[in-house]
Order: sequence, then structure tokens, then C-alpha cells
Amino acid sequence: MSNPFDLTGKVAIVTGCDTGLGRGIALALAEAGCAISGANVVAPTETAEWLKSGGHRFLDIRADLATIEPIPEIIQRTVTEYGRIDILVNNAGIIRRADALEFSERDWDDVIAVNLKSVFFLSQAVARRFVAQGEGGRIVNVASMLSFQGGIRVPSYTASKSGVAGLTKLMANEWAKHGITVNAVAPGYMATNNTALLRADAVRSKEILDRIPTGRWGLPEDVGGPVVFLCSAAANYVTGHILAVDGGWLAR
Repeated sequence: MSNPFDLTGKVAIVTGCDTGLGRGIALALAEAGCAISGANVVAPTETAEWLKSGGHRFLDIRADLATIEPIPEIIQRTVTEYGRIDILVNNAGIIRRADALEFSERDWDDVIAVNLKSVFFLSQAVARRFVAQGEGGRIVNVASMLSFQGGIRVPSYTASKSGVAGLTKLMANEWAKHGITVNAVAPGYMATNNTALLRADAVRSKEILDRIPTGRWGLPEDVGGPVVFLCSAAANYVTGHILAVDGGWLAR
């Protein structure tokens, strides 16, 4: 019996894979057999070195997803390099923190542009490619605990990640007829750049850890495996689902 998690020969676009969760996802997909096309606003030096040292194929594309302008180039360069696209992981995201009473329009627009607008339009462009190829495809979005909860001091981030959950379901509904599955992973509290301030706050960090049944912050590799699953034949009948990867946070 063949391995349903084997992604040999598949081509994956991963946005924001220069660090953190995106790097963990890119490594996991590569180890499962994917060629990786990484779209990043900065050079993903360590990611590229790790992938290439492991014998994996990696295409470095510089793209600032604060606008949708780079999307055609991401598609074109990936297809030119690899001949096709099979998987899209929308991981790139930013966060801005301030009290809701003081939150600025700029901080609202910046976060929504990257975390929601570009997610939709890159998914749309890749889905069109999937339809043209005629073999279906996989889209995995990176949602958040704030797709389920309100959070504090992050209004635009909460709105964007709630929007990602909704878009995941909408795209799954519309594109299933084309053989395209659309799912999301919702990471819990992860040890990444986005949570550096929280982890540095001893009181807040303890409050968070006390609620997580597994008793630790998540790691990028904790998210990589679930993404591989959602991109694999093992998840052929899974679409429109937001998979919490949270150490049990939502269960408590």
C-alpha cells in the first residue's frame, strides 16, 4: 500500500517561509517530497540553506504581500521553474498591537492587506491555475486562535484571522467541484517572532502556559505535520475545516 502522506513530485508555494511557522511548514512539505517556491518580503537565507542542504528544491521569490501586485509573478515564476503548482500555503502575516480605543487606520489597513486581502487574491490566482491544470489542488491557510476568540489589543489581526476562517469555508464550498480542497490550520500560542513580547512578559506567559494542557509553547514543527496531512491524499475528504493546533488551548 502506498504512503498517503507522500508528496513526491508535488510543487508547493509557501508564503512567509523565511522564519517561524512558515519555515517549519516549508521544511515539512519538502521532507514529504515537495519542491518549494517561497514568497517572502526578505531573503529566506536560513530556510534556503536548510532546504538545499537536505537536497530539496527551493525557488526564492521576493514578494511584498502588502499589495496584490506580486501575485502574477509568484505564479509565473513557479510555473516556469517547476511546470505546475499543486499546493498553496498562505502563511505570510503581520500583527499590530494597540488598545481598540487608540487603534489607527494605518494599523488596520496594513494588517488586513497582508493577512486577508492577499490571502484571497493569491488563492484565487492559484485556484485558476489548478482549474487550468485539471488535476485539483490543495490550499491551506494559516488561521489563529483568534479565528475563534476575540483576543485583546489586536483588533485588525482578530478581524483578519476571523476572515481567513470564513474565506476558507467559502472557497472550499465553491472550488470543491474542481477537485480543490481548502482548509486552515489555527496555531495556538507558538514560540515565534509574533509572540516574543508575550513570552518576555513573565506574568502573561505564565497565564498562557497555565491554560495550555500540554504545558508548553508550540513549535514550528508542530504545525508542519498537520499541513502535510491537509496537503496529502490522507485528507482527500477534508475541506472547509479549520484545524486547531493549540496544545489543547480551546479544550480548556
